[in-house]
Amino acid sequence: MAGKPLLHYFDGRGRMECIRWLLAAAGVEFDEKFIETSEDLDKLRNDGSLMFQQVPMVEIDGMKLVQTRAILNYIASKYNLYGRDIKERALIDMYTEGVCDLGEMIMLLPLCPPAEKDTKLAQIREKTTNRYLPAFEKVLKSHGQEYLVGNRLSRADVHLVELLYYVEEVDPSLLASFPLLKALKSRVSNLPTVKKFLQPGSQRKPPLDEKSLEKAMKIFRIK
Repeated sequence: MAGKPLLHYFDGRGRMECIRWLLAAAGVEFDEKFIETSEDLDKLRNDGSLMFQQVPMVEIDGMKLVQTRAILNYIASKYNLYGRDIKERALIDMYTEGVCDLGEMIMLLPLCPPAEKDTKLAQIREKTTNRYLPAFEKVLKSHGQEYLVGNRLSRADVHLVELLYYVEEVDPSLLASFPLLKALKSRVSNLPTVKKFLQPGSQRKPPLDEKSLEKAMKIFRIK
C-alpha cells in the first residue's frame, strides 16, 4: 500500500494551500515536511528533487511532482474530481483558471508595498464584485444545479469555495449579492471531508501574518 502524499513547502498557504484543500476534499490524508530555512530549500534543489528548482513539491505514488497545476490535475484525476468527459474537464479548467486569476491577486497582497495596498485592495474588490463572482453566480443560475459542472463535486467547486473564504477575509460584504455562491460555499463546507479540514487543528493554514511573511521571504530569498 502506497504511503501518504508528502508535501514539501513552508508552513503557510502560498501555492500549496489549494493542494491541501483538494487532498482534504478528496478525503486523502497527507503529511507535510516544512521548509524552515533557505538551506532546507537548497538541499531539495541540490539533491535533484525539484525539477525546476521550485516548490511546491509533492511526493505521491512514487513521483516527485512539481508545478502547482500539474499536481492539482493529478490529484483531481486520481480522485474523480475532474469531470466525466473532455467537455466537462474543459469547463472545470476554465472555471479553475478564473479562480486562479483572482486568487493570485489576493495571495500576493501581503507582498504589496504599504503605499500601494489601498489601491490593490480597491482593484481586488472591483474585480471580485464586477468580474469574477458574477461570472460564477451566472454559471450556477444557468443550470440550477448544486455544483458548477455535471451536478457533482469537482475540483472547480473546491477551488472556488477556497477562494470565497479568502474573499471574505478581504471583505465579508463582497459575497452579499451572490446567494448561489453563498449556498455553494455552505454546501461544500458541510461535506464531511471539507468540514473536518475547516476545523481548528487541521492542516489548513491561517492568513499570513507579518512574522510568517518575514520567514517566507528569508526562505525564498525575496528582497
